[in-house]
Amino acid sequence: MEDVLEVYHCQYGDKDVLVCLDETSKQQVKETRQARPSRPGAARSYDYEYQRNGVSNLLMVFAPLEGWQ
Repeated sequence: MEDVLEVYHCQYGDKDVLVCLDETSKQQVKETRQARPSRPGAARSYDYEYQRNGVSNLLMVFAPLEGWQ
């Protein structure tokens, strides 16, 4: 981790740009059941059954020293 943080403190020329990339994947799910009716004074409860609708890959590219993403 220290090696990565050290890169942010390097001196860069006019033609150099520090670009970072991050990615993650998220499941796309759909609720398949309605909430159960709650009793007075109790919180609404849910059953955690869902239908899977695929996966999305999220990518982010940013240049922290330039202020853009």
